Amino acid sequence: MILGLVLFLGIHALTTRRELRARLIASVGEGGYKVGYALVSLAGLVLIAKGFADYRAAGQIEIWQPPPAFKYITEALMLPAVILVVASYIRGRIYTTLKHPMLAGVKLWAAAHLIANGDLGSIILFGSFLGWAVFDRISLKRRTDGGAPPIPVGGVSNDAIAILMGILIYLALALVFHPVVIGVPVFGV
Repeated sequence: MILGLVLFLGIHALTTRRELRARLIASVGEGGYKVGYALVSLAGLVLIAKGFADYRAAGQIEIWQPPPAFKYITEALMLPAVILVVASYIRGRIYTTLKHPMLAGVKLWAAAHLIANGDLGSIILFGSFLGWAVFDRISLKRRTDGGAPPIPVGGVSNDAIAILMGILIYLALALVFHPVVIGVPVFGV
C-alpha cells in the first residue's frame, strides 16, 4: 500500500514541478509522458488496493474508535465529494466558483473517510490523499499556467448534469462498488 501511495501520489505531485514536467515532456513527448503517467498511476492504484486489502485481511490496527454517528456523517459528505469530482469534468458554475473541484472533492472524500475509520491503514491511506490534495491546491495558487486542461466552461445546465451524474455515481459507489470491491457496506448495519 505504501509503495502504491508513493507511486500514485508521487506521479501526481510531479505535475507541481512544472520545469521537471516540461523536461520530461521534451524528452519523451506529450504522448509518452501521458502514457507513462497513466501507467505509473494505474500501478500505484493497483498496489494501493492490493496493499490495503492485504492489510485488512491480516487484521486492522485500531488507533481509535470513531463514534457510530460518524459513519452517517461520512455517507452525507460523500455525496458532495462525488459531485465535486464530476464537476471538475462537466464544468459549470461549480467549477468557476471553486476553481479546482477535483481537489475539493478529494479532500472531502479523504476527510470523510478519516473521521469514519480509526485504524492505522485508513489513517495512512486517507491521510496521504488529504495531504496530497492540500499540497496540490497550494501549489496551484503558485502556478502561472492554471494547472488545468483547457476544457470549456458551461453554465447552470452543466451544474445540473454534474449533480445528476454525481448522484448516480454516488449511488453506484455506495450500493455496488463499496460493498462488493471494498467489502464494507455503506448503508445499513
